[in-house]
Amino acid sequence: MTIIMSPRGARLKRMRGVRVGVKLWRAVNMALRDAMREDERVIVLGQDVGRPGGPFGLTRGLRDEFGPGRVRDTPIAEAALVGCGVGAAMLGLRPVVEVMYLDFLTLGSDQLVNQAAKHRFFNLDRPSLPLVIHTLYGGRANFGAQHSQSLEAWLCHVPGLKVAFPSTPQDAYEVLRAAISDEDPVVVINSIALLREVGEFDLPRRRTNQIGRARLVQRGDQATVVAYGPAVALCQAAIGELGMRADLIDLKWLNPWDKELILDSLRRSGRLLVVHDAVEPGGWGAEIVARITAEGFWFLDAAPLRVGARPSPIPVARKDWQQILPNLDDIKTGLLELVGT
Repeated sequence: MTIIMSPRGARLKRMRGVRVGVKLWRAVNMALRDAMREDERVIVLGQDVGRPGGPFGLTRGLRDEFGPGRVRDTPIAEAALVGCGVGAAMLGLRPVVEVMYLDFLTLGSDQLVNQAAKHRFFNLDRPSLPLVIHTLYGGRANFGAQHSQSLEAWLCHVPGLKVAFPSTPQDAYEVLRAAISDEDPVVVINSIALLREVGEFDLPRRRTNQIGRARLVQRGDQATVVAYGPAVALCQAAIGELGMRADLIDLKWLNPWDKELILDSLRRSGRLLVVHDAVEPGGWGAEIVARITAEGFWFLDAAPLRVGARPSPIPVARKDWQQILPNLDDIKTGLLELVGT
């Protein structure tokens, strides 16, 4: 039996079949800690990741265990921060760069898009660039227009970048471990609104997640519902309130994404609904619908539908952003329209 120390020092017994309730932020912390223990090349860079314990506690305790050489606080300069991560990866380290909000990644996008993503193309003799950008989506957490944008479709549009957006503690752990182990640049997005949500965590299953594989949350034959991030729990609630039988697929990985699982589900259901917090026009759901329609046209019994955010900046007040981001009524309306056709 192995004793695992949690970020707060709680003792968790690791035995076969043990499942515990873990908050998502703690799963991220555990993933970083385990990766750093297993590979001394793994380092963490970012604003306040050292002594303060990182944004929302994600790096709590890491500086104490691994020292300031491997857990480095940086200035508020995302272009320099991402550039340092790219250089460190080029020199053989495996950096995890913490960019506090997904919105702020725009400031480091030149280094990410024009350097990191192109490295394999330009360097056939040394193609590896094991860089992880870990960042946070602030929607549904009252952070306002400049901290709440869901910009994953921008990143998915760049050849050479892998992108993930998990929704549960187990997947947050496994996705981050997979990203750190990968030889290409990976952007991992977590939702601030989900950081304190408790989910079942299988201690013996502390392993990496297969890149590009989605998770089938529940099974049904009336519709195929595809979501990721905070939209997954909303979709599950909507399906439950309607008493509907639907496959719910948590995409987890956005690029590459699990086309085969969706097509397999569509063969049984004949109907597709894609839900995400990103603005609906031009969102990643449009690519999913386009690709599935092209390759699974003969499985469809109705036109696929999308539910996304209305094209507006996200306000601070809950009563206001609830009118912009997808809500239960929006998803239930979409499901009823889909099944009724």
